[in-house]
Amino acid sequence: MGKQRQPQDLPAPRSSPAGATTPRRARLHVRARYWFDNTLARGAAVLIGWLAVACLTVVVPASALLVWTDDQAPDSPWAKTAAVWRSVGQTLRLGGEVGSPLRVVLSVLLALVALFYVSTVVGLMTTAITDELVSLRRGHSTVLEHGHTAVLGWSAQTFTVVAELVAANENRRRAAVVILADRDVTDMEEELRGEVGDTGRTRVVCRNGRPTDPAAVARVSPATADVVLVMQSDEPGEDAETVKNLLALRATVDDSRVRIVAAVRDARYRLAAELAAGPEAVVLEADDVTARLVAQCARQPGLSLVYQELLDFAGDEFYVVDASAQAGRAFAEVLRICPESSVVGLVRADGTLRLNPPGDSVVGPRDQLVVIAQDDDTTVPTDEPAVFDESLIALGAPAAPHPDRVLLLGWNRRARHIVRHLAGHLAVGSVLHVVAEAGEHPAAELRAAAAEIAPTLAVTLTKADPTLPGTVNDLVLADHDGVIVLGPDRGPGTEAPDDRALVTLLLLRELERTSGVPVRVVTEMTDDRNRALAPVGVGADFIVSGRLIGLLMVQISQNWHLARLFEELLAPHGNAIHLRPAGDYILTGRRTSFATVVESASRRGECAIGYRSPDLARPGIDHGVRINPAKNEVRCWGVGDDVIVIAVR
Repeated sequence: MGKQRQPQDLPAPRSSPAGATTPRRARLHVRARYWFDNTLARGAAVLIGWLAVACLTVVVPASALLVWTDDQAPDSPWAKTAAVWRSVGQTLRLGGEVGSPLRVVLSVLLALVALFYVSTVVGLMTTAITDELVSLRRGHSTVLEHGHTAVLGWSAQTFTVVAELVAANENRRRAAVVILADRDVTDMEEELRGEVGDTGRTRVVCRNGRPTDPAAVARVSPATADVVLVMQSDEPGEDAETVKNLLALRATVDDSRVRIVAAVRDARYRLAAELAAGPEAVVLEADDVTARLVAQCARQPGLSLVYQELLDFAGDEFYVVDASAQAGRAFAEVLRICPESSVVGLVRADGTLRLNPPGDSVVGPRDQLVVIAQDDDTTVPTDEPAVFDESLIALGAPAAPHPDRVLLLGWNRRARHIVRHLAGHLAVGSVLHVVAEAGEHPAAELRAAAAEIAPTLAVTLTKADPTLPGTVNDLVLADHDGVIVLGPDRGPGTEAPDDRALVTLLLLRELERTSGVPVRVVTEMTDDRNRALAPVGVGADFIVSGRLIGLLMVQISQNWHLARLFEELLAPHGNAIHLRPAGDYILTGRRTSFATVVESASRRGECAIGYRSPDLARPGIDHGVRINPAKNEVRCWGVGDDVIVIAVR
């Protein structure tokens, strides 16, 4: 074994600059700190001891200084010592009794017992309150509400849903929205404050928990809710999670009277979702609804603004109002007796919805009117129908639809639905040209879609990247009546869908500028915030799929009849919203009231609900669209004006 070095063998410490710590002093400091840390690690008793020593180190000298510097202090050292003890006792609440040692010890003992008791009670109360606050912040408590809206899940549509519910509840004194999601409550509240802002009279309550867990679903009191909204996931392929959420809801509330509105992306899960939700629930198929609206907007610029106006609560929307006062009147007459509302349908006494019924349909005593109005209390009928000008009603037949050539740039999982729905909206002989980075799977989908719709719509495919300048510059805009821009599906390692759509839009607008050929463009986007970044033109329409579904869910949640109404409006057949030349209804270049337009449309079996004028258009804002104008509004109708009607395709 090696020889141990003796203390005298240690080298002398080196001198160090002024202000520096010598190695020995550094070692002493480190060792002292290490010893102190180890002492504290022994437990609470040692910590209390150190606190007592620290207090006495300050209190005793300070008390002695106060006594010895006091002019009225006693003269004898023993009396001064007793006074110091009293000061220390009063400061530390240790009794401060003087006299025999036994008396002093007993006073200290009683003070310590009292201190221990009070500290324990305060500690227990503090712990209980802290635990309760932590539990509340975690969102694990049950919400005791009645008539509220329960939202299960969290997605990009949550902000749209909450904002629209706040707008819908402006006239209610006590309204609540309760959200259950597997996220931190504080994070949800902060995001809602940032995206939605002030919620006015509506209280928004967040709770933490998995919507697939019935115990967690019970926290939002779905049994007493007015309606339960089950949100779709932001990620494709997560529709199975929505089905599980619906099963958990039914396991919590086994009552078919609970109104449920849910959304799935893929048609394969719609039936499973409907079975899980129950027979009275409404399940929206997001991809198909988006594809239907894109197909309708492809040949009718400004149609997306019409739907946005009707779906949100910022302007005019659909309402169902009492019609008992109009019992016995024909529907054609009722169209003109509401000066501030547009009547578009009837809800019969048995609950059957008739959108745009025949003009000679008689209103029953228990029927309701379907109207477009600013609010549900603004539909006030008058005794006399609005006056119209018979001499200005156009008598000729409307022009037959002509074939269109539509360009589709990009491909995603909704593209096949869009192709199928286009065949139902375009005239026979129309052509669809697809330009996309089509691999084998998209190409096979396109071939299958073309086979379904042949020979109604001819489909061609060019395999190219629509985000490349060379691809877009090779396009001849004059050969196409409209353009549809799609972003790719979201996936791992891929760009955000809206990013590629924005690039394609930029290239299209540059080509439009250099060629001098205007083009109508319909762009599908996933994030509403990206719409403000998009380069816009007079013929620009944007379909934001997530926002569209969120708006539909809220509208249906506020009025159950609207589920069938929107299903018909977006279906391939039946009544739909159209923009048709004003010259088909009235003589252009003349001044007349909107009541004349309503009467002319009624004679054609249609309901006029507004108009579109290029003279009023603001690019990217409203396209000159006006919904539900007053019947007595008089204007000069131009050749380029369109009338917005609800009519059979």
